[in-house]
Amino acid sequence: MDVATRPSADPMVDDVQHQLACYASDFSCGVVPAATLHETTVRVIDTLGALVGGFDDEPCRMARALAMDLPVAGGATVVGTPLRTSMDVAAFVNGTTARSAEINDVYHHPGSKNGHPSDVIAPLLAVAEHAQASGRDFLTSVVLAYEIYLRFADTFHNRAFDAANFCSISVAIAAAKLLGLNEAQIAQAISIVVVPNNALNQTRTGHLTMWKSVAAGQAGRAGVFAALLAGKGMRGAQLPFTGRHGWCNHVAGKPFALGIMGGNGIPFKIHDSTIKPRMACLHTLAPILASEKAAAQLQGRTGSVERITVEVYKASERAVAGIEKSGGAVDHHWNPDSRETADHSIPYCVAATLLDGSITPRSFDDAHLNNPNLRNLLMKTELVENQDFTAAYEKLPVQYRARVTVRLKGGEAPVGETGGEYGDLSDAKSDEDIAKKFRYFTEPVFGAQRVTTMLDRLWKIGGEKDVSAIPPLFVIG
Repeated sequence: MDVATRPSADPMVDDVQHQLACYASDFSCGVVPAATLHETTVRVIDTLGALVGGFDDEPCRMARALAMDLPVAGGATVVGTPLRTSMDVAAFVNGTTARSAEINDVYHHPGSKNGHPSDVIAPLLAVAEHAQASGRDFLTSVVLAYEIYLRFADTFHNRAFDAANFCSISVAIAAAKLLGLNEAQIAQAISIVVVPNNALNQTRTGHLTMWKSVAAGQAGRAGVFAALLAGKGMRGAQLPFTGRHGWCNHVAGKPFALGIMGGNGIPFKIHDSTIKPRMACLHTLAPILASEKAAAQLQGRTGSVERITVEVYKASERAVAGIEKSGGAVDHHWNPDSRETADHSIPYCVAATLLDGSITPRSFDDAHLNNPNLRNLLMKTELVENQDFTAAYEKLPVQYRARVTVRLKGGEAPVGETGGEYGDLSDAKSDEDIAKKFRYFTEPVFGAQRVTTMLDRLWKIGGEKDVSAIPPLFVIG
């Protein structure tokens, strides 16, 4: 979509800020094709299933406890409960809960910053509910947020900062649109969110903590709050991107341009995100899928394993190599002490898969973290970069290749491989695949009949006159 070239009426609004405000102001449901709205519906269903999957996680319980102290009649729903709180607090709680299970969608294009663009969905649902927006307007806001998030991801290369920054910016803009703000107000919402909110990638470095998922909720909260402030007339700092101490110089590290964005024949970026098949970090997914194939051949003979070799692409190998060590301590990926570190550890995920046949919600509980058999397999695991796999990962269409070879006593060596012709995690998912994944997380909570009713309603969310009818479907208990 060719953003209007009209000059900014405010000399304190910089070019990037102006481009984004113009794009959002001109954005409407009329520019979004039916196929894009369907793919957006898919990601809404997938994210709500992930939210149910993470509902009982510790950080999510803490976030709900905070919301219980801050009730707001007529506010936005804490999904899974009848509780209502302010829009920004609901964005925080629901964003955290949707992210916690590590099963929401993921994005990778060669040269881009990886991230989870579906982090925008729960915060925008809170705003759409409060605003009594239609289902189509809600879906349109999600398309807008994805577009901004992923255009930033394609432009941004500073590894010191977290991709959650894209969430806060895109949520601020899409929330402002949902709330009916004009172009000048949207520009101020952008400045209000950009200058004070710059998440560091320390969140995903070293021993990981619950902040790994909470960072998404915090980013969503910041975006919603920025839109609310702008709606009340608050003005942000001047030149948030291009100023001397602005985002370009100190976060991006250089001037940048987002280029032409989706619409008017330009495909929307939401089509490029990948639906996860298992609840773990992107770089562990291919090794997990390969390990499942090896586990089927092992048939439980893990006691006979002598060595496990995992061949991966470079970015995956690098994710668990060269990590900070102290006093010769074992790398934390071979000695995870938290669920958050374990689901980012290829050795742990491979070992857990070989033991259980797959990764499940129980794979990261205390019993598994402290399982001596799992720890034994983990310490027998070595990672090796396969240069062919690296080449396949670094070009389009992206392939996520991995090979797991399990050497047993006696010489047998079962092999599992995934990616490309072996089935790739980036392969398109059918609506039946999405429904099956949603049922996996929701049926144990709601029962099959109620989930069928929920899915019937969710697949038609674009036709809802008032999206506030959706959160009550998810009340637990």
